[in-house]
Amino acid sequence: MTTSTTAAAGSLTPLPTGAEALLAAVSAGGDQLPAPARDQAAAIAARVAERSRIAGGHTVVALAGATGSGKSSLFNALVGASVAEVGARRPITSTPHAAVWGADPGAELLDWLGVGRRHRVVDVAPEIFGALGGLVLLDLPDFDSRVVEHRSEASRVLDLVDLFIWVTDPQKYADAVLHDEFVAARSALAAVTIVVLNHADALTPAGLRQCHDDLVRLLRADGLADPEVIVTSARTGYGVPQLRQRISAVVAGHTAAEDRLRADVGAAAAALRASVADTEPEFGDPASARLVDALSRAAGVPVVLKALEQDYIRESVGHTGWVFTRWSRAFSPEPLKRLRLDRVETRDGIPVGETDIRAVLGRSSIPPPSPAARADVDLATREVGRSAAQGLPKLWARAVTEAAQPAGADLHDELDRAIVGTPLRAPAPRWWQVFDVMQWLVAAVAVAGLLWYLVLAVAGWLQFALPEVPRWGIVPYPFVMLGGGLLAGLLLTAAARVFSRAGARRRRALVEGRLRTAIAAVAERRVIDPVARVLARHRLAREQLDLARSCSH
Repeated sequence: MTTSTTAAAGSLTPLPTGAEALLAAVSAGGDQLPAPARDQAAAIAARVAERSRIAGGHTVVALAGATGSGKSSLFNALVGASVAEVGARRPITSTPHAAVWGADPGAELLDWLGVGRRHRVVDVAPEIFGALGGLVLLDLPDFDSRVVEHRSEASRVLDLVDLFIWVTDPQKYADAVLHDEFVAARSALAAVTIVVLNHADALTPAGLRQCHDDLVRLLRADGLADPEVIVTSARTGYGVPQLRQRISAVVAGHTAAEDRLRADVGAAAAALRASVADTEPEFGDPASARLVDALSRAAGVPVVLKALEQDYIRESVGHTGWVFTRWSRAFSPEPLKRLRLDRVETRDGIPVGETDIRAVLGRSSIPPPSPAARADVDLATREVGRSAAQGLPKLWARAVTEAAQPAGADLHDELDRAIVGTPLRAPAPRWWQVFDVMQWLVAAVAVAGLLWYLVLAVAGWLQFALPEVPRWGIVPYPFVMLGGGLLAGLLLTAAARVFSRAGARRRRALVEGRLRTAIAAVAERRVIDPVARVLARHRLAREQLDLARSCSH
């Protein structure tokens, strides 16, 4: 509006950018922004687009005041003709009245403002006409009128004009309606606000000075840091030239409309900014690790790992155990098969891996989570929510904590699918093959020793003459082969069990890492990502509001 404001505007965010940022913030904030301020911001962004489209070089100045403040008389004095009705009956002004200076009647602008009563100012002094060309001066209904429609109409138009001129008088300059409902409510628009103390002729110079100083004090209390007060008397003409000159400076600057819109955008952004934190909280490893632990227990990962160890040892016995007792393995339970996590065969004989079990069998037979496990998941998700909501305003904190609660009863199914889809096996270790070969070799030696004894027994029964059986010391070779083969097989079996337990632990650690990765992916999808999306919306709302605020600062 003023020269300094115009100069500063060059370094401000462009008005269209500020309006777009305000809309983006409203969209990102959603229900986490207070509804009244959110709706007001959306309306202001729409108003920026409309007002910018139909600006047409006009400056809209509104005279607003309480009943009896003399704004209609001041309106006539500024126009230079008795256009507005003035009288003792109150209220006089029931609808806005416009006076338009210049060749352009501003019909589209006045239609947008909703002002039907219009007066073209053409028969005034050229120097006055030239100074005010493009001015649209409005005389509004009394904002303290006992007629509700009048007050509503005044408030509606005030939301659309470029410059406020609050007209008051020595009797009502301290009125609460003026200060609380209008001046203070629009204190963020101080750059486009002028206050007129009318009826100056009703006071002595000393009384007028005291009234002026008290009005300035009240305006500062309303939030206007450096209020501009012009003293006038519409009846005598005192101060009217100064007011006209001030309006002329505003019109000549051609920035009042943009200044008002900038102030609106900045005020709306500031009102919403109070509902957004300055930063987003960091949440990560401790809460996420606790969540994965809880989900793992709920998914039955400990049960799966125990079954995996048992299955590994069972398979190891089948490859490295004593040859003469391996057949007994057929009578032992298959841990992974009981959980429906074993390897199956299709009807074509093609082996199907664990990733196909879901399609073949539907789901696993892992026991459902216990009440304690469910409670642990609930506590872990709440901890994630609390960690991510620290320092956020109430509505945002609630949104974060709600996002951290995985809604729906399908969480267990998703965890089950994650386990079923995780490979639980690995290639057979090479030492199995080594021990298997060794077991068969010593078994063959034992069998050869047994067969040697049988041959000797049959030959003796048939009374065949046989050479002397070779001995190792005093022990015959057949006995050495039979006993040594059996003993070596047992010793290999004992060693294989030691290796099997170690291998089972390694396999458990390997698969546990895979399962935790799969469970972590579920936690990411069902808990972490929803929380991150809320925080991303908060960040976007914060950044866009700061950008919108910079439109007017």
